[in-house]
Amino acid sequence: MILRFEEATKLLKTYKIPIIKTRKIKKLEEVLNIGNKWGFPLVLKLDSAEILHKTDIGGVITNIQNKKELTKAWQKIKKVATKYKSDVIVQPYIKGVEIIIGAKKDAVFGPVVMFGLGGIFVEVFRDVSFRVTPLSKKEAQKMIEEIKGYQILKGYRGQKPVNVEQLAEILVSISQIMQNEKNIQEIDLNPVIATEKKALVVDAKIIQQKQ
Repeated sequence: MILRFEEATKLLKTYKIPIIKTRKIKKLEEVLNIGNKWGFPLVLKLDSAEILHKTDIGGVITNIQNKKELTKAWQKIKKVATKYKSDVIVQPYIKGVEIIIGAKKDAVFGPVVMFGLGGIFVEVFRDVSFRVTPLSKKEAQKMIEEIKGYQILKGYRGQKPVNVEQLAEILVSISQIMQNEKNIQEIDLNPVIATEKKALVVDAKIIQQKQ
């Protein structure tokens, strides 16, 4: 079974993995109030344990710039949420380098952790590295450095370098989850948005073995 974002967030926070602030919303008034408090831009997305690819069904609306756009986005996503019997969550919209961090229990090697560039990069270039757990911070840093896109993380053509140290810490924490939580079968953090100051999990898919 796939954990809802709220459940996935609880697990990740237990292992001190940084996650973007998120709120579940049920009414337009609630999301407009959050817009007043948080400011813009914002993201609306579905939160369902049944939907694997939310973007394919119009379940993610990003870069919402103002109240007018937020009202339209809410009306649009609410229809999709009703159709698929899903909750809706709101998050701040942040820019940075998209990273994918994953893990799964391999039949031969046991728990394996993956790191790579996220977004279109992972689909087109498949530029990822793997390690068998347990994972030390030194090994996590090596994982990051050995992908072909490492130059992007270091800073490319005037772009500022991202917080590689925090990415390594997230990898170590994911390794610990796979070692400690025997019922967790697979983790997919995509994207993790990395900037000069921090790295934040924006979306998480965690598959748990049925009890």
